[in-house]
Amino acid sequence: MVNNLKSQGLFSVYLLGFFFAFHTALPTYINSSFLDIFMPEKLVGVIYILASILTIFGFLVMPFLLKKFGNYKIAFLLISLNLIALLGLAILQIPSLLLIFFLINLISIPLVYFSTDIFLEGFSSNLKTGRIRGIYLTSVNLAWALSPFISGLILANNEYWKIYLASFIFLVPVFLILLLNLRSFKDSEYHATHILETVRTVWRNNDLRNIFISNFLLFFFYSWMTIYTPLYLQKNIGFSWGEIGIIFSIMLLPFVLLQFPLGRLADKRYGEKEILSLGFVIMAIATGVISLVSGGNMFVWAVILFITRIGACTVEIMCDTYFFKKVDCLNANVISLYRMSGPFAYILGPLVATLLFNFFSFDIKYLFLVLGLIMIFGLRFSLSIKDTK
Repeated sequence: MVNNLKSQGLFSVYLLGFFFAFHTALPTYINSSFLDIFMPEKLVGVIYILASILTIFGFLVMPFLLKKFGNYKIAFLLISLNLIALLGLAILQIPSLLLIFFLINLISIPLVYFSTDIFLEGFSSNLKTGRIRGIYLTSVNLAWALSPFISGLILANNEYWKIYLASFIFLVPVFLILLLNLRSFKDSEYHATHILETVRTVWRNNDLRNIFISNFLLFFFYSWMTIYTPLYLQKNIGFSWGEIGIIFSIMLLPFVLLQFPLGRLADKRYGEKEILSLGFVIMAIATGVISLVSGGNMFVWAVILFITRIGACTVEIMCDTYFFKKVDCLNANVISLYRMSGPFAYILGPLVATLLFNFFSFDIKYLFLVLGLIMIFGLRFSLSIKDTK
């Protein structure tokens, strides 16, 4: 009976993850171009930095809110705010209000993913962590792979409101799944401790520290690729949004095809260390190659970006599998700190890029060469963890 309830709960979370990822992914690669309407290209990263700072504050208070209100109520509030923000982005035209709703949307997304982690861990067992995470990430990334193509079809004449309206529509099923299927979720007795104590705990554990830094480097990669790749392909290479949508859909296929089998391999045959290290090597080489390509051949760009995501999806599933084998849903503070890797990376990533742009007159294409060199640095940490097997 208990196993059946857990299976039903997992299916609900997989389904929620799919629709939430669709909602998240639809505007992700057009967000920077949307901001480009209001401000210079080189300052777009500043908005991401501000959103990330506010998101980190959200992560800091999440464990205490979980302890007081429970995960269901927190998820309900966050998704409700997200719905309001998207509706505002779709129907309003006042720049100041659009910016506020844009920030609310960016801030709420990682916090909902954190809440989803709590749901997922509540229905999981350590022996199947890789398999469960693999299925979850595959459902999430199927949506990510389909969404750029759909965005390209929807977006015409820079009518960004259509994308935000579509994002709103895909968020409605998330709200309904939460309301109907996860309302009876039983919270554990969360351990809410001071953030500095959590940081000390993680820093003293070599394996956790190294997987945290590996995850941070992955999100540093995502920050540059998400913000600057669409701008580069549209403004420098000259692709249309329809062409970019096709390229990005092909680019994201490794997340759909590889994460589930990689998760099973980590559970049954190989340790995480070797697979994680291979992922960093692939990311580094393929990302560096981007700076050498200048032509407008869609096939070439799709292949190169596809290979970068082979590396990224490998690093992502290994980081998550390793981390969630080490902790459970009781460690809300540790999970919260782990998920802060994304916002911290979205502070440091755009900040470094902005400095390179404004103080060193850096050409945008050389960002990818620098990013490739940074990913090589990930081997220092991936090779230092001890496999869980």
